[in-house]
Amino acid sequence: MQSQLPIYPEQASNFAPHVDSLMLFITAICVFFATAVTVAIVIFFFKFHRKQPNDVGVPIEGDSRLEAAWMIIPLILAMAMFSWGAVVYVDYRRAPQDTLDVYVIGKQWMWKAQQPNGLKEINELHVPVGRNIRLILASEDVIHDFFVPAFRVKMDVVPGHYNTMWFRPTKPGRYHFFCSQYCGTNHALMGGWVTVMEPSDYAAWLSGSSGGSANPVVAGEKLFAERACITCHVADGTGRAPSLNGLYGAQVLLADGSTVTADEAYLRESLLQPNAKIVAGYQPLMPAFQGQLTEEQIFALTAYIKSLQSQPVPAKGSGIAPPTGNK
Repeated sequence: MQSQLPIYPEQASNFAPHVDSLMLFITAICVFFATAVTVAIVIFFFKFHRKQPNDVGVPIEGDSRLEAAWMIIPLILAMAMFSWGAVVYVDYRRAPQDTLDVYVIGKQWMWKAQQPNGLKEINELHVPVGRNIRLILASEDVIHDFFVPAFRVKMDVVPGHYNTMWFRPTKPGRYHFFCSQYCGTNHALMGGWVTVMEPSDYAAWLSGSSGGSANPVVAGEKLFAERACITCHVADGTGRAPSLNGLYGAQVLLADGSTVTADEAYLRESLLQPNAKIVAGYQPLMPAFQGQLTEEQIFALTAYIKSLQSQPVPAKGSGIAPPTGNK
């Protein structure tokens, strides 16, 4: 028997039921008022239409209670929609602490994903069911948009900038993802599949892959040495740039007295535009790597910096520098 096209895609993430409930509420309100207005128009048309050519309508005085009702009721409904949507949005934008981080790069016209152990995928993304997943998104060319209808999540992928999105898959299976931002002639072909696996199956798949040889931490450490970053960022803090031990996630004191959190976006900016934020107590000596590093190399350096976060920060100085040179 031929299956019918569902009204909504399958619900396969923690966000899907909340988004669908909100959309159902908004749709029901819109349908109710559209129906009420249409029925009222039809009734009034037949009840109050002119019976004779010389008929004159009876003057009708306004009713303040009616006028107050059609202002207060829509306001209450609109604020309910806004509040409900704000709760869903804030939950979506605030990722939990225990996420499994996967890097995703958009490029005309394909998606490249990198698992935590370094395994790279093309137009495929494998994740375990029931685990909080955070995607760190970047673009190598134009603006893209990563959209998984079954998860009810989407996020713009902007060149020169990191965006993040998170979700928790609730059902094993394969779910289509798309680029929902027009990005060129083959935009319609830019898609792939999210494969949600049982945790044991995911662990077996990950361990059975060849990703270990491409471990991003190892690649980042090698790149860190090749770019001579190690000559300034000495581990004990005695170099011309501060130590990177404990950098990721820490508060960085800047020369202007402000502070910034050393997250992925800060590390990226520090690599490509080192003079954008100068660390307190250090000179702006770091060379810019704009145009010299690929997104994969930036991801590798970021992974290496993250691997140092469990190590204590040396006591020298109060500022914490970016990953590949002092600012």
